[in-house]
Amino acid sequence: MEQVRFGIVGLGNMGTAHAHNVFDGAVPKLKLTAICDIAEGRRAYAKEQFSGVSVFQDADEMFQSGLLDAVIIATPHYSHPELAIKAFHSGLNVICEKPAGVYTEQVLKMNEEAEKSGKLFGIMYNQRMNPVYQQLRKMIQNGELGHIKRVNWIITTWYRPQLYHDSCTWRSTWKTEGGGALINQNPHQLDLWQWLFGMPNRIMSHVSFGKYYDIEVEDDVTAYMEYDNGTTGVYITSTGETPGTNRLEIACDMGRVVVENNQIVFDRNTVSEREFNANNHTEVFGRPECWKCEVPAHGEDTAHVGILRDFTRALITGDHTLVAPGYEGIRGLTISNAIHYSAWTGDWAGIKDFPHEDFKRILDEKIAASTVVKKEIQITTNTRNSY
Repeated sequence: MEQVRFGIVGLGNMGTAHAHNVFDGAVPKLKLTAICDIAEGRRAYAKEQFSGVSVFQDADEMFQSGLLDAVIIATPHYSHPELAIKAFHSGLNVICEKPAGVYTEQVLKMNEEAEKSGKLFGIMYNQRMNPVYQQLRKMIQNGELGHIKRVNWIITTWYRPQLYHDSCTWRSTWKTEGGGALINQNPHQLDLWQWLFGMPNRIMSHVSFGKYYDIEVEDDVTAYMEYDNGTTGVYITSTGETPGTNRLEIACDMGRVVVENNQIVFDRNTVSEREFNANNHTEVFGRPECWKCEVPAHGEDTAHVGILRDFTRALITGDHTLVAPGYEGIRGLTISNAIHYSAWTGDWAGIKDFPHEDFKRILDEKIAASTVVKKEIQITTNTRNSY
């Protein structure tokens, strides 16, 4: 394959950004050949902006058109697995926008169908392209931090005013979006959490629904996580704070690592805390000597374009090793679902034995009890340089 013919399902905020990136040539050897959207206004926009690109109203028709080698699913969240499965059945390679889906049960099915198809499957976890998180992952995997004792991540830079929640009919409801801050803003950070630290054993959470806005879904979250090896974690997020904070802090045997303002600062002990503790027999208030180190992270954060370039490279070369494999979308979603489940039940949510069916049952109850009526308005914004 010398060139990948590429289609987009869903020309909303993210689909539009992807369309412009590909059409403008930001991804070599990736050619935009088809766009699908159910909204007449978005199809008109596509015809106006993307000359020579075929425009469809029906996804099945586009999948069967013979115009594509690969497609990105950029529709509202619930439809991601359904459309991805249809694309796999049509012999297409697939990238799924985040999140992989709304509930784990449907994503498990998507992963199964992806494997059966033998096609390339990626997910738009663009934060994995950030050199800072890539460098931090290397440090963890190389053992530079020693045993990780505790992880705290405060990510509250997701401020969204009421107008955002009102800006389209599917946003911020159980029925049409499937959640709020966890399912919309935080999939990237929840993916990074498991990418860096692995999956926790269990989660206990406190979640507020409609605390800051006239919405029925969550806008303020605190989750406590426990790992089999004794590591603990606290994850805090909100869409109701501004300017907000994005600070990841790791307490470890070798000191403390802080990631903030796109920089890594390692307050590094000259010996591990455990070694110092075992050998210290004279200093009652002693502690290891500590050096402050600013850790460089080289390279460009290519974000969404980087994921598309990596996906295209894999198809062109036949080396299907991806930075963000689609199969891994289930992991961050499981953490997200577990946070919801713990809040709904007031109990711990186990990860290894996560109750997929019971989660879906409660979600269905939330949908059935919803009284939200959304106004028929839609605002499409420019997200080309956003998360």
